[in-house]
Formats: sequence, structure tokens, C-alpha cells
Amino acid sequence: MKKQMIWTAVAAAVLTTLSLSATAQNIAIVNGKAVPTARVEALAQQVARSGRPITPDVEAQIKEEVIAREIFMQEAQKRGLDATPEYKTQIELARQTILIRELFAEFQKTSAVSDADVQAEYDKFVAANGGKEYRARHILVETQAQADAVLASLKKGGKFEDIAKKQSKDPGSGANGGDLDWAAAGNYVKEFSDAMVALNKGQVSAPVKSQFGFHIIRLDDVREAQLPKMDDVKPQIVQQMTQQRMATFQQELRAKAKVE
Repeated sequence: MKKQMIWTAVAAAVLTTLSLSATAQNIAIVNGKAVPTARVEALAQQVARSGRPITPDVEAQIKEEVIAREIFMQEAQKRGLDATPEYKTQIELARQTILIRELFAEFQKTSAVSDADVQAEYDKFVAANGGKEYRARHILVETQAQADAVLASLKKGGKFEDIAKKQSKDPGSGANGGDLDWAAAGNYVKEFSDAMVALNKGQVSAPVKSQFGFHIIRLDDVREAQLPKMDDVKPQIVQQMTQQRMATFQQELRAKAKVE
């Protein structure tokens, strides 16, 4: 008798364990169909990626959402909506979207930008943007005669900033007395930059013709280029290189594909 009671207790314990295991795998049984916990986890990951914290209240809402979806899905299936051409087309589009997203995610993992990549890109940036920066002002007019008149006014003691505000046709710098702020010489058209770098600090140029008109240039100061530190621009470099690699990957796939 005692032996039979022991086996009965063991059997009950096993059944309880199996029941708990099934409960852990499913959050509910809807009309006889199990709703797996994995759906809750997947939806929670989507919510988390959107930046919303998964609090107990949010988790409860997600569970209710998953159960509601199962109820509505079962009703849609009862009505045969999963057999319509429109449904099948949408499913195919969704399948494509998910597969493409997974492809790109895998590519980003296997082609991640390393610290060495960032350093190399930063070194190229420094090489291209290093050197000197110039603080210049200019007065832009339409004709040689106007430029000569401006230069004559300056020689008579006219203030560069005041003349720029009144006569320069460059609306951006003109309102600031012709100030162009700090910039590398390469930021300007060649005629302008060549004349500017030839000036000494405080010197005013003769009229310089460019595609924009005639410039009178004054060089206020020169300094070594003020470049950001690598750590300050590392996130932008990583993002830019990641986007470039992804674009190249997509272009290569399209180039290899046989499209008829």
C-alpha cells in the first residue's frame, strides 16, 4: 500500500513539472491553441528597440496584445481571410522585408567598422583638412569700376566693415561687415583663394575677378587648422563608414545579379 502511494506521489510530481514547463513555454491557451512565450519576447524586443523601457506594466500590456492578436487572427482564419490573394501578397512582402533586414544585419556584423578603420579614416581627414585656416573679409561687387571705387574709398580711410554692409552683394557676409569666418583656402574658388593666401595679415587685395563678380579681400588672421579630436568624431566616422559599406554591398549584389 505504501509503495503504491509513493508511486502515485511521484507520478503527480512529474505531471506537475510537465504542466509548469508547458506554462513557461506558453502565455495562454486560446480556443485550445497555445500562444508561445516567444511571441511576447519578440514583441518586447521591438518595443525596446523603439527606446521604450520594458517595465512590468509594459510587459503586461505586451502579453495582452499578444493574446488579443491570437484571438483576432483565429477569427480572420475562420473567415478564410488567410486564403485571399491580397493576404498572400502582403505575406510575401512581409517575408521579403524580414529576410532583407536579416541579410543587412548579418552583413553589418561581419563587416563592422574597427578602431583601426576609424583611425585610418581620421588620418585621411586630417591630411585633407590640415594646414592653415584663414580669417578673411571681402566686399563683392558686380563690375571692375565698382571694385576700383571701393578700393579708392578704403585708401581714403573708409572702414572696410561699413562699406561691406552698404555695398557688398554677398548677403551672407555683407551683413557681417564682409566677415567670412575661419576657413581653409580650399573652401573658396581658386581666384579668391590664390589672392587671399598671397596677402599678409591686415593687407587688402586689388580687385579679384571670379565667377561671382569682383572681390576686394582683406586678410585678418591666419592659424593652424583647428580639427576635432578623433574621439569627438568617432561616432560620425563609424556611421558614415557603415553606410558606405552597406551601399557598396548593395551595389555589388545588384551588379552581380542577372536581371532580364
